[in-house]
Amino acid sequence: QEDLENICDDPYIQSPATLEKLTGRTILITGATGLLGSLLVRTFAAINRNFGTNCRILALVRNEEKARGIYGDLLQRGDVRLIYGDITQQGFVSNLTRTIRGAFLEDVHVDYIFHCAAVTTSKTMVQQPVETIHAALSGTRHLLAFAASQHVESFVYLSSMEVYGDMSVYPDTRATEDRLGYCNPQVVRSNYPESKRMCENMCTAYFAEYGVPVKVARLAQTFGAGILPWENRVFAQFARSVIEKKDIVLHTKGLSEGNYCYSADVMTGLIHLLLGGTNGEAYNVANERCHTTIADMAKLCADDIAGGKIRVVFDIPKENTYGYAQDTKLTLDSSKLRALGWEPKTDLREMYTRMIEGMREEKDGQ
Repeated sequence: QEDLENICDDPYIQSPATLEKLTGRTILITGATGLLGSLLVRTFAAINRNFGTNCRILALVRNEEKARGIYGDLLQRGDVRLIYGDITQQGFVSNLTRTIRGAFLEDVHVDYIFHCAAVTTSKTMVQQPVETIHAALSGTRHLLAFAASQHVESFVYLSSMEVYGDMSVYPDTRATEDRLGYCNPQVVRSNYPESKRMCENMCTAYFAEYGVPVKVARLAQTFGAGILPWENRVFAQFARSVIEKKDIVLHTKGLSEGNYCYSADVMTGLIHLLLGGTNGEAYNVANERCHTTIADMAKLCADDIAGGKIRVVFDIPKENTYGYAQDTKLTLDSSKLRALGWEPKTDLREMYTRMIEGMREEKDGQ
């Protein structure tokens, strides 16, 4: 709740120009049971509550029980509606149009789309590479086709910093939006960055051919207060180790360089993109102050946040059975997004402090 209020206090969010562009609009958010999708739903609900913008928020989900567990009382409000559907299925566009019409008992024009749905676990990418590719390509194609049919005002596609691949081919590994590194298509784990690259190109194609006003957000790894109970990415594992007073176990040397951004900062960044980004272009969304290696982040959690009461232990298997990506050296440059007026506010230590506080509150409330 504190994060939502901080988002609403952001000068850009509460500016008359921003509120005018949001007032009365219908916003479709896919992947609404994921971290970023659910936070976007809550963010626009908070903006409605604080500023009376009267947005209609459509949360596209596959699992009703899971969604109702996430949103709870928020669904009692008239501005948030769950929409059920599978973006990978044939006939998605016509089915979605009918489903939205049925939810409101009238034809509803969608103004803005955030496409957040994606596979996010490395193990799935390795064990189900075909399904990972299918979900990315089919889902994105269907959403772009729907956007074209609706003549939306703006579409934001959530991509990933993984599209940059191996930047060591350059003397400087700082990643700006105009250059990519090497990605080996013969490596199974490459299905994720390669499919993200193809989805970005699909966005470019739909903008060029059909005029879909799409912007691409290349996200750093994002976390903070409000992460979902089943989250199992490395940042959540480190946080649980702190809470449970258990040693942090690394299955690699932890040399990969991570780029991170606090969830509330990402929310304001995505709204900047939605309303102010240039159509057909990509933007890095990262806090340069939150760049570190996995090993150093583990050390921060063990030595600083846990006060030295836990250790970092290395247990490296002979084979990479966990599906981790190869070690990467990459520093995301977010100056292009900052040129739109966006400024991330939360450093890595505070990100962990807020996330752990939220996880403890969630645990105590169960």
